[in-house]
Amino acid sequence: MEIRKHKESDRPAIMKIMQLNTPEYFSPNEEKDLIYYLDEHAGNYFVAEEDGVILGCAGFNISQDGRIGGLSWDFVHPSAQGKGIGSALTIYRLEEIRKIETVQVFSVRTSQMAYPFYEKFGLVVKEIVKDYWDAGYDLYHMEVDIKLAGRTK
Repeated sequence: MEIRKHKESDRPAIMKIMQLNTPEYFSPNEEKDLIYYLDEHAGNYFVAEEDGVILGCAGFNISQDGRIGGLSWDFVHPSAQGKGIGSALTIYRLEEIRKIETVQVFSVRTSQMAYPFYEKFGLVVKEIVKDYWDAGYDLYHMEVDIKLAGRTK
């Protein structure tokens, strides 16, 4: 498996994988948010590819003050879930963020369906907002100090 920066030509596969994870992990209303993200904020967005097939994707962004590295828009094709692709993408992003000297905190805004995955890397729930993403899709804001992040469970 190779992890590489996404290309414009990857977009149909990225959108398809997101759609395959809807509504189990994403509200149908979030598709427009992903399109906006890919158009405007995907400078650090990556795909996991095997034999020319995109199996997962994930990104990160840095806060304006440079202190927070935020994980964003990660998902894996349902047929490839549970095979370590999400973990590989998360470790890859954490390593990339660590190269940015100003970053002190890793952060993710996720849902009640995915937050246990991030707990494995040491992220801790800081805030829960009911129905944030859509009805039945709660926000779980999680953080961890950069020195403490990594695979812990």
